Amino acid sequence: MLNHSPRRGNALLVVFLVAIVGIFAMFAASDSFASAGTHNGATTVWFRDTTIDHEVRGDLDIVFGNVTCTDDGVIDGDVRNYGGNFDADNCEVKGRVIDAFATNGVDAFAPPFSSLTGDDFYEQNQHVIKKLAWDVVVLFAFLLFPLRVRVALDRVELHPGLSFATGTAALVAAVPIAILLLISVIGIPLIPLEAAALFAGLWIGNAAVSLLIGRRLYELLRPHTTPSPLGALALGLIITTAAESLPFVGWAVSALALLVGLGAALLAFVKETSFRGFIGGPMNPQPTMPGAPPPMPGPPMNRPA
Repeated sequence: MLNHSPRRGNALLVVFLVAIVGIFAMFAASDSFASAGTHNGATTVWFRDTTIDHEVRGDLDIVFGNVTCTDDGVIDGDVRNYGGNFDADNCEVKGRVIDAFATNGVDAFAPPFSSLTGDDFYEQNQHVIKKLAWDVVVLFAFLLFPLRVRVALDRVELHPGLSFATGTAALVAAVPIAILLLISVIGIPLIPLEAAALFAGLWIGNAAVSLLIGRRLYELLRPHTTPSPLGALALGLIITTAAESLPFVGWAVSALALLVGLGAALLAFVKETSFRGFIGGPMNPQPTMPGAPPPMPGPPMNRPA
């Protein structure tokens, strides 16, 4: 009987770490993940000292940070403290002050939106809701254009640099083209078509990038198993959405996925022989006869004059 427990244990460990990163990123995004900045009502302070002298229209979460609330500070919601310090002399806290390591620490780990209304839930979690809605549209594009997504997957896998350059050029040229269409007057009806084509390229490219990431991660977990395209896409969307929700680097991940995906989507509508000259390959490779041996490597032999 074969024992695959080490490999299975490593796979479960990777899945667990990915899930933790995803949940951490989603929770951070839903709580606005800003250091002492108010955004959509909620404020989260991470690993730093902050003074609050304004009104916080929502809950205040402190994660290993030090927060001093002055006389001018007002907190409309609860204050949840996770290993940090909250100093409020004359600060007005309309909710409760919950310390995760005190007697009421269980309440600190309750869902922050458990007592919110529908409008409050959307206001404090619209960042995550928008990303999930974008993922649903990407899934729709994959189901609607499966062939183009697979061709874009081939482009981004074989030519990532060219895809990035093409996406950058297309995004830069989108605004001048729209201005030219607007100036020409007769091209105004084409502006919505340009916008539709641009978004279609973004969705197809995002599906290709997510499909590539999900497939490679699945092959790392189960090297001898080929994942289904839909399963690989779902796994890739989870990874990319979690990475885009991280602080400080999330915008870079979003920009990279957007540019590479857009370029791969545009190259999916072009034959590879059309841009082979840009990647150093022959424009028209010479066909070989069936059964003919491959050419010998090395420089050509000298021929007599």
